[in-house]
Amino acid sequence: MKEETANGQNWADKRIFTTGEAAQVCKVSQQTIIRCFDSGRLTGFRVPGSKFRRIPREELIRFMKANNIPLEALEGATKRILVVDDDPAIVELFRDVLTRDGRFEVQVAMTGYDAGLLTQSFRPHLIILDYMLPDVNGNVVCQRIKTNPELRETRILFVSGVVNQDEVKALLALGADDFIKKPFNVGALVKRIADLTGLEAERSPEHSRA
Repeated sequence: MKEETANGQNWADKRIFTTGEAAQVCKVSQQTIIRCFDSGRLTGFRVPGSKFRRIPREELIRFMKANNIPLEALEGATKRILVVDDDPAIVELFRDVLTRDGRFEVQVAMTGYDAGLLTQSFRPHLIILDYMLPDVNGNVVCQRIKTNPELRETRILFVSGVVNQDEVKALLALGADDFIKKPFNVGALVKRIADLTGLEAERSPEHSRA
């Protein structure tokens, strides 16, 4: 019996995939996916009372990473951004600007502990990280993320006004991808976020200061 497929599907929120859908995401034939499933290279479950195979999202991501298949089709067009700052005004600024931009999905944290929890569950493409946090400094958060093999693709952009040049060099040595000093130009910052997440730099918001 041939498995059903779906066309024109937005895969970003889908949790369970048919072999036909997995084939579209991976850009391979459905028979290739079925062979990988039946050989155990791609795991999942069968629908009771049928021959239909189903593949959980987490397993499909694992399979794609193991075979160097780009995840763009699975993740959709928007990029997940986690803002970590204990200043409510800065948090709301980022949330407002990035949400209105339309290319980003935004979550926020105000402590290093919450940042760690959200990084595991939200899996951001980019973390905008303040250096001075109430519980731990941002360098500790950065080090924990960059030494976790599951999070090695997560980009980190420090935005802070209290870090000297030697400290900036130390943050970059830990694996941070860039540093921007407060106060910053909002338009330039959004462009840098787009660059770091692989988005084409579209028209930035009107220049302002924060």
